[in-house]
Amino acid sequence: MIKTDILIIGAGPTGLFTVFEAGLLKLRCHLIDALPQAGGQCSEIYPKKPIYDIPAYPEILAGDLTDKLLEQSKQFEPGFTLGERAETIEKQEDGSFIVTTNKGTKHHAPVVAIAGGLGSFEPRKPPIPNITEFEDKGVEYIIRDPEMYRNKNVVISGGGDSALDWAIFLTDVAASVTLIHRRNEFRGALDSVDKVQELKDAGKIRLLTPAEVVAISGDAKVTAVEVKQKDQENFTIKTDHFIPLFGLSPKLGPIGNWGLEIEKNAIKVNNALDYQTNIPGIYAIGDVNTYPGKLKLILCGFHEATLMCQSAYKRIFPDKKYVMKYTTVGGVDGFDGTRKEAPKAVIKKIN
Repeated sequence: MIKTDILIIGAGPTGLFTVFEAGLLKLRCHLIDALPQAGGQCSEIYPKKPIYDIPAYPEILAGDLTDKLLEQSKQFEPGFTLGERAETIEKQEDGSFIVTTNKGTKHHAPVVAIAGGLGSFEPRKPPIPNITEFEDKGVEYIIRDPEMYRNKNVVISGGGDSALDWAIFLTDVAASVTLIHRRNEFRGALDSVDKVQELKDAGKIRLLTPAEVVAISGDAKVTAVEVKQKDQENFTIKTDHFIPLFGLSPKLGPIGNWGLEIEKNAIKVNNALDYQTNIPGIYAIGDVNTYPGKLKLILCGFHEATLMCQSAYKRIFPDKKYVMKYTTVGGVDGFDGTRKEAPKAVIKKIN
């Protein structure tokens, strides 16, 4: 049994920043995430995409933001259960909770903070009859490591930002890149569309529109895809990888069965005070929650995490009074023995 002060479900940016804010209150955290590494969507879906609305960072890559949040929280020694999904929750007689994952790992805490972003994600798959046979055998719905496409032939399907961005990025990695979209118009950023057009004109991207992949062939791995294009007979393209980027469908998953009040696939919370759910002791912060005026922004998740930790402290230590001190005044004492503090002013007596 893993015991902690705050059990955080979701190791994305909001969950990671919660570790820091809880640490300032001397509260320990443990995080559960179904993904095999911390970082949430920022690490899994778009690590190379720039983010422009993080305070003090005019521009930062999503993956770099995750790295900095991990570095910031490291001093408070968070625990991680990664590659496992929070499955069930049981409220104990003392008001604490036991959360069990799909692999049977049990976690015990007086406070649970759900910071699961938009929930778990399932890829939107194209209607190709045998596509599941080639999953992880040349068919990938998410690009995790661009290096696996080094000097390979790649076919990407889709018309949104992900398809455009990865098609552009992989032109410097893959042996060949073919981008296929069922319409002539793209839904992505205009500069990305213009860049794809430039790369097409330069012979670095093969662009097929309106067209779609209708079949996949191969034995142990993908070797080719069959393409249907308007006003043409179907034809085959030899390829090592087929990457359909049609987006991901967010789902709350098992958390949706915990008795929480749900509205439009999000968890309703009390935003007037502390982002607590209808179950005392369970909070929801970040994109997973909803309330009047909610904005699904990372910086809003940071704010929610800060207030939630204050409420959690009062719940865990109802008889203690916490006096907030600015880190510039009180410094930061890590659980690992480190201390960060501003230089003290030198007092000098003048005769």
